[in-house]
Amino acid sequence: MNIIASKSSLSGDIVVPGSKSHTIRALILATLADGISHIKNPLPSADCLSTAAAVPLMGSEVDLNINTEGEPGTEWTVHGAGPRLHLPEDVVNVGNSGTLLYFLPAVAANFEGASVFTGDESIRKRPVLHVVDALNQLGANSYTTIPGKNGCPMVVNGPIKAGTVRTPGEISSQYISGLMIGAILMNDTLTLELSNPKETPYLTMTQKWLEKVGVECSISSDFKHIQVKPKHDLKAFDATIPSDWEAVAFPLIAALVSDSDITIKNIDGSGTQGDDAVVAILQSIGGDIEWDKEKEEIRVRGGKKARNGHGRLSTENLPNGELHVAISGFPDAVCALSAIACFTEGKVVIEDAAVCRRKETDRLKVLNAELTKLGAKIEENEDSLVIYGHSPIKADGTPNPDFAIHGGIVESYDDHRMAMSLACLGLGLPENEKLIITNAECCKVSFPHFYEVMNQINANYKEQ
Repeated sequence: MNIIASKSSLSGDIVVPGSKSHTIRALILATLADGISHIKNPLPSADCLSTAAAVPLMGSEVDLNINTEGEPGTEWTVHGAGPRLHLPEDVVNVGNSGTLLYFLPAVAANFEGASVFTGDESIRKRPVLHVVDALNQLGANSYTTIPGKNGCPMVVNGPIKAGTVRTPGEISSQYISGLMIGAILMNDTLTLELSNPKETPYLTMTQKWLEKVGVECSISSDFKHIQVKPKHDLKAFDATIPSDWEAVAFPLIAALVSDSDITIKNIDGSGTQGDDAVVAILQSIGGDIEWDKEKEEIRVRGGKKARNGHGRLSTENLPNGELHVAISGFPDAVCALSAIACFTEGKVVIEDAAVCRRKETDRLKVLNAELTKLGAKIEENEDSLVIYGHSPIKADGTPNPDFAIHGGIVESYDDHRMAMSLACLGLGLPENEKLIITNAECCKVSFPHFYEVMNQINANYKEQ
């Protein structure tokens, strides 16, 4: 499916779906628990449905409460395996979910026998040797089935025993979270020594979930030392999944690049999702954003609908006239921030970004390629993107002749965040320009019905 985006003005209220990161943690922990857990407001995305399909292989039962239209319900029920938890009964196909790929092996490795993990074409390109190494430090015999390939299929032979794992932690936080969850089943305290931890807000999220279900967990202030004690009597729980900050970023930037006035409702103010940093970043370049934490909503006004009447974005009031974003704590925001940087007057440096190369695709490489097609000026470095952007208007409100972003045909690379970021960028194009995003249906991985939801606030996306 291709999507056509063009200049639009957004208005009204929008609710983004529940958090993928929270939903997957809830499903796995509910599987480990004894009893019936109720998960409200789960994200019915492809990744979460892959998890819901995988955990029953280890003994749980998941009821998605499918409605008459065939859609998952707003409350999922998990009959936990608890003491009946066992080795996966079949090959675990994680689909496109890197979170599931990195979380579940450490759980399966607690059992004697072999587990096999694989996924779609994109997942089979994801690195896994760091997972293999970490589990083998605990006594597993893990390996990839294709010699010399750093990717799935991956075989995990257990059982593992508690001990100390020394690992960089920079490739992803997800396998660290997986080890933390797997520690629940171990015979003693698991110690993790990380030399270069990244995506640290997600480690805090995992810690909060472990504490919610009664697991003792400590993390040092620099995130280099983590300890988790086992808990073999995990009990079922009820949880409400907060809204997904990774999804909030898209209507945020869409409104700021267009003449728009929208309210995003059901905003998570708990601080457990690192992507909430995008609000302060966008405000620092002049984004008209009001976050009412009591009402759990954000109002964002862009362009002529901004309170100053123009909504111009610029780095001019920042140190040295540049915006620097250390993205390693919330790397999934790189696509949205790169897109809006193209509409921002000044230099935007997205740094500490090597982790972004190991997502659904090499996001630094493909952002450079696709945004350059549209007229952006970008420098791609090993660990950063430098974007020299221009606002559509000058400081005096007149048209800016240096603004060069135009329409064209761009590729999503089957990366949901690329597709949604490019679709939002298209809403800020000049009149009579259009953007065609190919293979745009991939957004279902994290934001089901994204285009339909955005069209409810007048995005006017069209399917080609």
